Amino acid sequence: MSKSLLSLTITAVVLSGCSLIPDYQRPEAPVPAQYPQGPAYEPAKAVSQAAAEQGWKEFFHDPALQQLIQVALENNRDLRVAALNIDAYAAQYRIQRADLFPAVSATGSGSRQRVPARASQTGEAAISSSYSATLGISAYELDLFGRVRSLSEQALQSYFATEEARRSTQISLVANVANAYLTWQADKELLTLTQETLGTYEQSLKLTSRSAEVGVASALDLSQARTAVENARVQLARYTRQVAEDENSLTLLLGTGLPSNLSTQPLSDDLLSEVPAGLPSDLLQRRPDILQAERNLLAANANIGAARAAFFPSISLTANAGTLSPDLSGLFKGGSGTWTFAPEINIPIFNAGSLRASLDYAKIEKDIDVANYEKAIQTAFQEVSDGLAARRTYNEQLRAQAAYVASNQDYYRLAERRYRIGVDSNLTFLDAQRELFSAQQSLITDRLAQLTSEVNLYKALGGGWNEQTAKNEPRKEEVPALNLL
Repeated sequence: MSKSLLSLTITAVVLSGCSLIPDYQRPEAPVPAQYPQGPAYEPAKAVSQAAAEQGWKEFFHDPALQQLIQVALENNRDLRVAALNIDAYAAQYRIQRADLFPAVSATGSGSRQRVPARASQTGEAAISSSYSATLGISAYELDLFGRVRSLSEQALQSYFATEEARRSTQISLVANVANAYLTWQADKELLTLTQETLGTYEQSLKLTSRSAEVGVASALDLSQARTAVENARVQLARYTRQVAEDENSLTLLLGTGLPSNLSTQPLSDDLLSEVPAGLPSDLLQRRPDILQAERNLLAANANIGAARAAFFPSISLTANAGTLSPDLSGLFKGGSGTWTFAPEINIPIFNAGSLRASLDYAKIEKDIDVANYEKAIQTAFQEVSDGLAARRTYNEQLRAQAAYVASNQDYYRLAERRYRIGVDSNLTFLDAQRELFSAQQSLITDRLAQLTSEVNLYKALGGGWNEQTAKNEPRKEEVPALNLL
């Protein structure tokens, strides 16, 4: 028994290096080596540090926003689910990995049986006893062709994929909180602007009403002044609603109520740092969604090895050794030893094409994951390219819009003065009011769009994982520890 077991063990060790997993070749990135160039883009700059390494506390300058992001990271339910998924896949990996090792168990049993006289061979009632204690291995598969190791590798890569999914969830959460906060701030500024404008319109309506009473202003002037007031009231109700909805959206992202001690900054302040773009090749190592897609591809590649190994014979061992005695007192005495050894070999002969179909399915799954990996790269390239185009064009647009607001302010002051002294009609004055109000609204919305585009570019480059700026060190992957007990 011992020689047979030893020879099988040596054979298993010799063949343990056999693996039918295909050699992995990373697919070529289906994007250009450089980001687009043209009038909408700034010239490429040398990059000393990737955006993904810049901590979100350095990227976001507003202390209130930093506080909100910290609260969200501690309480957001989507992030909590992503973290629990990691634990779940780690447990699945440990389960699959445990199949590489024999399961050893100890059992003890005892029985007593009375046989009635009519059923006894001696014609007398008899009582028999049996006690046993065994230590054994049950149905341990010798992984000769790497099937179990392939499944273990698939589980490991799936675990790594969930880690990347959690990173992607956190990066998206940081960006979503920032965008929700900026939108909330913009709508509050629009609400304040509307309140101030409504006050101005109401004051103009009072002056126009007095002028109409003395016959200076016409009924048309009075009607136009009322129209401006009512339009401003419509805008006031709209922005009041939007501010409330923004607070609700922000509360959902935080996973708890808004802090009561927030000290916010206006959108015109320096709220964000400028992040470097780098090269498209950097995305392959920085974007967690791309890394997640590649992990899924590696898992599918390992699954092909398991499907291939299923075509070959499999050997499983069952063995145990122990003692057997009719008396409990003699269970561990000499001469009571017992053992069993039951190897089993399974050779596939006919399965109606099931194994071939399983291999084909595994290959198709890999092709699907290749396409998903390439699509993730293309999506990342498009998001970064859009962000780079938005950076330059929004800066130019904001400068032009600020100049447009200043011109409208001059126009409004001149129109008001000329109307009060009777040089121009009320129509010119109301037109100047509307133009100034519209220009000021556009300036706020353009500033919001510019800020959110920078946040989205930071997210697209893989930023938002670190709290503080990280040193340029390679990431370490931790394999779940295997408990052998």
